[in-house]
Amino acid sequence: MFGLRTWILGVKSLLLHPMRSLLTVLGIFIGVASVIWLLAIGEGIGKKAKEQIEGLGADNIIVRSRKPPDEGAGGFSAPKLFGLTRAECDTIESTIETIGSVLRIRELPYKFSYAGNPDVKPIDGRLVGCTEGYAEVTRLEMSGVGRFLKDDIDVNVNVCVLAGELSAYLFPFEDPIGKQIYLPESQDYFRVIGVLKPKNATAAIGGSLDAQDFSRDVYIHIKTMEQRFGDTVIKRGSGSFSAQEFQLSQATLRVKDVRDVPRTANVIKATLFSKEGEPRQDISVIVPYELLEQAATTKFMFMVFMGLIAAISLLVGGIGIMNIMLATVTERTREIGIRRAIGAKRKDIIQQFLIETIALSVVGGATGILGGLLCPAAVDATRFVMEQFAPKILDSLPEIVRETDAVIVPLSIPLAFCISVMVGVIFGIYPAMRAAQMDPIEALRHE
Repeated sequence: MFGLRTWILGVKSLLLHPMRSLLTVLGIFIGVASVIWLLAIGEGIGKKAKEQIEGLGADNIIVRSRKPPDEGAGGFSAPKLFGLTRAECDTIESTIETIGSVLRIRELPYKFSYAGNPDVKPIDGRLVGCTEGYAEVTRLEMSGVGRFLKDDIDVNVNVCVLAGELSAYLFPFEDPIGKQIYLPESQDYFRVIGVLKPKNATAAIGGSLDAQDFSRDVYIHIKTMEQRFGDTVIKRGSGSFSAQEFQLSQATLRVKDVRDVPRTANVIKATLFSKEGEPRQDISVIVPYELLEQAATTKFMFMVFMGLIAAISLLVGGIGIMNIMLATVTERTREIGIRRAIGAKRKDIIQQFLIETIALSVVGGATGILGGLLCPAAVDATRFVMEQFAPKILDSLPEIVRETDAVIVPLSIPLAFCISVMVGVIFGIYPAMRAAQMDPIEALRHE
């Protein structure tokens, strides 16, 4: 489009005022880097949220029991059955053909200690009654020590599998396999048959599913839990006594075909809820498939919003280019008059000033891309510095913020560069046109 000589002349003109050119380039640099950074952070957050939802299984439907608000007052509350029952679970499994399997789960808060070492203080944890398929659904992995529960040999037997962190606390210097843990509140003993790898806690999914911490879990077969602990949980406090009765904490229903998930979820809700369709206060139905679709929509809106914010930075950089070029045109009025007097046409003047704005935009865009590519390293460095000097502030942040990594969006690189060049051209046209429209005689008279 432009000759080499015109390019050389334009670059030389910019180098006559290096500080002015540098500050103009800085505006484009910030705009391009902002586009890449904001989209990278948005992509990282979206990816992390998607991973958390996918961890629940897109082909799963989760029915979770919730304790309703206590009714009445006083130090005693009679046990009242709430939540999902075994009968309801059996009805769903036997009547809904699209469901392939049902995983029943019951969770109870308990204290655990090592029966062979009284010096180990009891630690609060969670006793989880489940079946063989629980490890697969929740993506638990064995540490290589022992095995997980089996439905054919561990039913109604006092054996358990320990979470990795709990095992390290109870058995810091011993092999836990074959040892017994003790539950002081119920005076029960369970023999350890396996240890799991440590697993990070899952964040809460909106208001649908509470956060899950797997670090202090003890897993026993759900049939053993039914036989040993029953359905009533009794809590005694200072001057008070309360009891609650529930059968299942959760049921994870695996659908045969992921395309049937929405329809199956509607049938489950119709089965569990009242004829009027009113939601039950003691049950929540979580559909990860629907959450994934919502997350994709939210991510798209978030990325668009972040992109618009970054585009404002580029707009400001473009205004800076126009401002500088208008000042340059005024300063070089006499030069423009001399060029017109010796035969330069208006298009030659337009080309000269457009080349200068494009050169500024290209340099700013190229350096902005390099700065944008440093986003993942900058995020990691910021997290490291906060871990060293401000750990409390870091711990107070949501988990999705603490663990999110910036992910460069490949499309953002050419997009940001092209936008920067377009900004240079668009905001450079007016100063170039103004320079070309000058009257040569009046320009020569300019001092």
